[in-house]
Amino acid sequence: MHRRAQLETWLASALPDRMIELDIASADASFRRYFRVRGTGDTPSLIAMDAPPEHEDCRPWLSVARLFASANVNVPHIVAENTKQGFILMSDLGDTTYLQALTPDNASSLYADALGSLAAIQLASRPGILPEYSRELLEREMRLFDEWYIGRHLGVEIDAAGREALEKVYARVLAVNLAEPQVFVHRDYHSRNLMRVAERNPGIIDFQDAVYGPISYDLVSLMKDAYIHWEESFELDMLIRYWEAARKLGLPVRPDFPDFHRDYEWMGVQRHLKVMGIFARLAHRDGKTGYLDDIPVVRTDLRRVCARYGDLKPLLRLLDRLEPEAVAVGYTF
Repeated sequence: MHRRAQLETWLASALPDRMIELDIASADASFRRYFRVRGTGDTPSLIAMDAPPEHEDCRPWLSVARLFASANVNVPHIVAENTKQGFILMSDLGDTTYLQALTPDNASSLYADALGSLAAIQLASRPGILPEYSRELLEREMRLFDEWYIGRHLGVEIDAAGREALEKVYARVLAVNLAEPQVFVHRDYHSRNLMRVAERNPGIIDFQDAVYGPISYDLVSLMKDAYIHWEESFELDMLIRYWEAARKLGLPVRPDFPDFHRDYEWMGVQRHLKVMGIFARLAHRDGKTGYLDDIPVVRTDLRRVCARYGDLKPLLRLLDRLEPEAVAVGYTF
């Protein structure tokens, strides 16, 4: 039986007294699809997740949904579940993402809401609940840059000297990442996974890959977003606000802001390399070429951070060799 027919049959049993009409709500970078389940009259719509069990395990989503709900943040309420077939029925957080809603006029307010919810998640943190964001996982993610961005997308094989320099950068970045205080990490806390809602903003989705790891990681996802760019002055302003609030709340941030900011920037290097690798893989393996359009924002911020730190200069030189940037020459008289 086709997946949609299976879903409709299950929904009929889960909602026996309701006329059901399905519309595609969204699809993400995985095999998951989401349908909006509409009823008649004033009946609130619901969202049905279709996670084919041969490709996706929906149990982590359920586990993290309950965990984050206990932190009193706005995640979908679970209405019904069928883990064997890979179906979940949940409340509907609407269809307006932060990416669609953000403007220069409302950015401070919306990001303040997002940082408040992030702090609530972090305050609920305790070890041994979520998988560890281990060295192996952090490194494996970074190496997607080697395989998919450099090797497959650019079609380049790095020479021995370049490989040695890159390995040293990787080791240094990992050392900084792993020295950070640890909290619950959403792992994709950005403008496409935050929904603008009227009450208890934001609605939070796509959290099934949550881990226990570096405290700056979700801040990087949010403020160094691959899909939207803000001036660095605004980014710093929001970071300072978060850091001051986090200290008052007792979150384990560094006591000095420059140290906290350095951790954040080096975490950004890890995530940027990962994202560039993932976007290249989505394009070349899965045919989702639209993600290539988002790489320049990521690459520009990566270059900017690498230019600030001596230990990251070898990575900047490698990026310059791989994709030289045009240099504008001006004259002053």
